[in-house]
Amino acid sequence: MSVKPKTKTADRDGRIAENKKAAFNYSFEERHECGLVLEGWEVKALRAGKVQLTEGYVVIREGELFLIGCLINPLRTASTHVSADSARTRKLLMHREEIRRLIGKVEQKGYTLVPLNLHWKNGRVKCEIALAKGKGEHDKRDTIKEREGKREVERAMKQRQR
Repeated sequence: MSVKPKTKTADRDGRIAENKKAAFNYSFEERHECGLVLEGWEVKALRAGKVQLTEGYVVIREGELFLIGCLINPLRTASTHVSADSARTRKLLMHREEIRRLIGKVEQKGYTLVPLNLHWKNGRVKCEIALAKGKGEHDKRDTIKEREGKREVERAMKQRQR
């Protein structure tokens, strides 16, 4: 019986990277899971956790979805004969009907597609994207107030337990 070694990114739910900034800047309408076209060195780097998703966004070109701004830093031990471009545009894979429906919604004023996270599913890398609408300044303030309120409640509960 061979035991598979745990990688740095092996969470319980298989999360590789998460875009926490997206939840602060956008309110989500719908979430979708799509495949991601990757090269071999990128998969190795993802297993090592060398990815940054915070500046990423999704664009639609000629009826296809593309992930732009997602940085996957190559490993030093990766193949030397491959020229690694950490900020290259990566194609997202979804059914054509779903893409058409998203195109119709994105063309409405104020909607955009935002990558939320990268995760493993059945040995493949998946990207969760959301149809989102940008938050106004007052909405962001409300989010900060809620977060601070939760922290104060947790502190008070902690004090009571002592």
